[in-house]
Amino acid sequence: MTTLSSAAAVLRCYSADRCDLTVTQVSGLLGMPKSNASRLLRAMAACGLLEPVGASKRYRPGLLLHEAGAVFRTSSALTQRADEVVARVAAASGHTGYVSRRDGVEMVAVTDHPGMHALRVASSIGRRLNAGASATGRSLLARLPDAEIRALFTPFPTPPSANAPSNADELLRRVEAVRRRGFACAIDEANRGVGAVAVAVGDPQTQSEVSLCITFPAALMNEAERIELARELHEGAAAIAALTGDARFPAAFRAEAGAA
Repeated sequence: MTTLSSAAAVLRCYSADRCDLTVTQVSGLLGMPKSNASRLLRAMAACGLLEPVGASKRYRPGLLLHEAGAVFRTSSALTQRADEVVARVAAASGHTGYVSRRDGVEMVAVTDHPGMHALRVASSIGRRLNAGASATGRSLLARLPDAEIRALFTPFPTPPSANAPSNADELLRRVEAVRRRGFACAIDEANRGVGAVAVAVGDPQTQSEVSLCITFPAALMNEAERIELARELHEGAAAIAALTGDARFPAAFRAEAGAA
């Protein structure tokens, strides 16, 4: 593993539940000797990727990463357009909204808009989700050929819940439903008690793709309300697809019930 790939591996260890790390944690998570982990963390801190937490032996992401993240969010035209749609639907519905990207078999939220209801879904910024068990993930997977999806999910990751696909065949059935309906829906899969609807759109020029998503407490949303949220996302994403020339965008929207 090169120094650069090792540094990237360290950064992937951070999440919403793990905002700072010790040498011992990094050593355990990455399976490297403590001496190597210590040198790596010190080097990353020296160049601004990390910073020590006070006088403790913990490290958190440095200012350089925060600055790079801000540039990424403002420089990506596709992300910015998608975020405007999600912000509008989230504000109107009062539910939490995200724009997410896929990283292999995981999903990463890059922007979020917290809901306004007393009972709402908390932010997922920095938390990785199983792409096969999430609406955001399946909305993006639906843009891939079945053979590529099957290869990507071999071996098949452990399902995060009983409601999530347990094998590649089941995942492909749900992905096909996404293609047919024009949106993805997940209920109590990647996160317990959480529901979500999502629509994906891409930009052929930059070869980038994002998923627009609204999440909500599953028990508080009926099927008709879920479909209406999905329709609003689809309409916004369709306008983006027209601007970017996204030929893979699912122009048809079918109000079918069930998870997909």
